[in-house]
Amino acid sequence: MTELKVTLIRSAAHRLPNQRKVVKALGLGRINSTTTLPDNAATRGALMKIAHLISVEEINN
Repeated sequence: MTELKVTLIRSAAHRLPNQRKVVKALGLGRINSTTTLPDNAATRGALMKIAHLISVEEINN
């Protein structure tokens, strides 16, 4: 199963409230914080909402 390594590269401050909530829900707190998430439709949808703030890498297990 593939996973996604998500890194916050731009700040969520001064963004729309729903974008800030998505960043927090994904487990990203500060710039350069990284989390590993499952690769599924729900995760992909959340990442598309904040695509301009993050960097995504695929990890094959």
